[in-house]
Amino acid sequence: MAVSGFEGFEKRLELHFFGDDPAIFPLGLRKLEFESLEQVLEAVQCTVVSAVGNSYFDAYVLSESSLFVYPTKIIIKTCGTTQLLKSILPLIQYAHHLGLTLSSCRYTRGSFIFPKSQPFPHTSFKDEVTYLQDTIPSNLCFRKASIMPSKSSSHSWHVFTANDSTHALPHLPYDHDNELLFTMEICMTELDPILARKFFRPPEDGKSGDSAGKEMTELTGINEINPDALICDFAFDPCGYSMNGMDGDWYSTIHVTPEDGFSYASFECVGSVNDMAHVLRKVVKIFRPGTMSISTTCNGFGNDMWTQMASAVEPLGMKCRSFAMDQFPDGGTVVFQTFSGRRKSV
Repeated sequence: MAVSGFEGFEKRLELHFFGDDPAIFPLGLRKLEFESLEQVLEAVQCTVVSAVGNSYFDAYVLSESSLFVYPTKIIIKTCGTTQLLKSILPLIQYAHHLGLTLSSCRYTRGSFIFPKSQPFPHTSFKDEVTYLQDTIPSNLCFRKASIMPSKSSSHSWHVFTANDSTHALPHLPYDHDNELLFTMEICMTELDPILARKFFRPPEDGKSGDSAGKEMTELTGINEINPDALICDFAFDPCGYSMNGMDGDWYSTIHVTPEDGFSYASFECVGSVNDMAHVLRKVVKIFRPGTMSISTTCNGFGNDMWTQMASAVEPLGMKCRSFAMDQFPDGGTVVFQTFSGRRKSV
């Protein structure tokens, strides 16, 4: 493995807000001017490269991952050496001008491939938690930090949640058909080399990042993961790929770092248990990772989602190597699983 390379593993921040003035709805946070979002991202050290929106939310492809803006919710994922947690204070301030108050915060990430390259406050999970504790307002009094382990010290899931006492359950845990909803985050390493080469652009191909991204989406079959989704995709030069998908009020997102030695791909979406298992199979078939971790989060009382995840990928040669579960006050249940090919050990 290279001594240093691009850090594919993302940091993820999810903030929920509430407001007492019905006049701010239905747009809420979507009223934020683009210049304000640019200032937030400047603090994080990334930029917008492509964007799309529908009647439910706006989705931005960033130079390092993605941003989703709903009326009362913001999700930011950034990779590399970005300083994601520095977005919290400006977002709270901008939301305050719209009459919105922070009601919950969730921060998650996997284990960095190059931890020593991370700047403060991402120098360690301890530093991140201290920064979060000092930054978020005191009304978020239900707080918990946890490192969910696996059998390998290089694969663990870091979770911090904070919620206030009056606005429990950051989002509705059921869909329109009354099925329990989950958020699934997949982190994949050791990608199939043949597949990974499809995320390199030919030298001086003369194409825009948007048009090259669309080609990669179709060439790899990513467009078939959810054929109903509106896809906003982007290909970086000389390599790398990002995609945001919109299906009603559900989002999905993919990010790929294809370089040899530290190849990485992530997939995240929200859906019901039956959707998740089906989608997971498609994702594994596309990327064919050597190792993989899956974090599923549910804000209700979950069922056997985690056993269905294992059952979905075992026929594809992936074996579940570890399992951990933790509950967070007013923050739901998180299950963390690691998988690898049957010839490997984790």
